[in-house]
Amino acid sequence: MGKVCRTAAIALYLWSVFMQFSRLSALGVNELLYFRVISPEEIGYLFSAAPAKDFGGTFVRPQSSTSFYDEIFLVPADPADGCSELTDREILQGQVILVERGGCSFVQKARNVEEAGGKAVLIADNAEDNDSQYLDMVTDGSTAKPSIPALFLLGRDGMMIRRSLQRQALPWAVISIPVNVSALASFPFRQPPWTLW
Repeated sequence: MGKVCRTAAIALYLWSVFMQFSRLSALGVNELLYFRVISPEEIGYLFSAAPAKDFGGTFVRPQSSTSFYDEIFLVPADPADGCSELTDREILQGQVILVERGGCSFVQKARNVEEAGGKAVLIADNAEDNDSQYLDMVTDGSTAKPSIPALFLLGRDGMMIRRSLQRQALPWAVISIPVNVSALASFPFRQPPWTLW
């Protein structure tokens, strides 16, 4: 009986060490990352995005580093697909850039955003009716890999964000990224009404 108790105590201790470490480490490959739109209010929801599988940097949890942005601009790219040199680089500098899927590889899009000075890239599916299927963003085989975080955003979410900005003639949204959803339990949890997750 004593041996079982010791084994259980050791297992519990190791589990607590693992949980503490996982809170301090970067987000894992298979985890969804969440961000919150602060402005405009009409899309003031919590959105989910999937990090790239084998390229790009990572956001780290707010407790462990400064790679957490409480208020940063989410700027739609021009051109929208992000496959060529991006315009308005002074606006893109130090911000999160929203591009559309298609036209070139995910890696190329992330590289173009990084070259324009973006901190991260959200690549929205070009299937605007996609409200549930995340794609695995993988490398294109090129040797030069971007170091900024690259995230896949559902097509419906990307379309609704772009539409809201266009309707209000706004050049960007203000977001917090990443957001720890477990810490939001005591706050109103607003997810997009068009998306189930």
